[in-house]
Amino acid sequence: MSGSNIQSPFRPGTSQVKAYTGTAGTITNGVGAQTYVVRVWCSTAAYIAFGASPTATTSDIPVPANTPEYFIVTPGQKVSAIQQSSGGNLHVTEMTR
Repeated sequence: MSGSNIQSPFRPGTSQVKAYTGTAGTITNGVGAQTYVVRVWCSTAAYIAFGASPTATTSDIPVPANTPEYFIVTPGQKVSAIQQSSGGNLHVTEMTR
């Protein structure tokens, strides 16, 4: 369908929110055992990192403010964010089929 706005073919599940500033904020719980895709949304421009116990730095993945992005993850991974120029909130939502 040319020109149509197709949304993600996933269902939103558990969400977590963590504040970040010049110090990285990391979600408290790893994603679920059956989670392979997450939706990440940052309220300000930030850098994000994924891992067992990540701490985001300015060398990590840059993401623009207010723009949801989808990432493939490994179950149990956590997400961390650090500001580009001002603090904000990292929102991570587990997505399932």
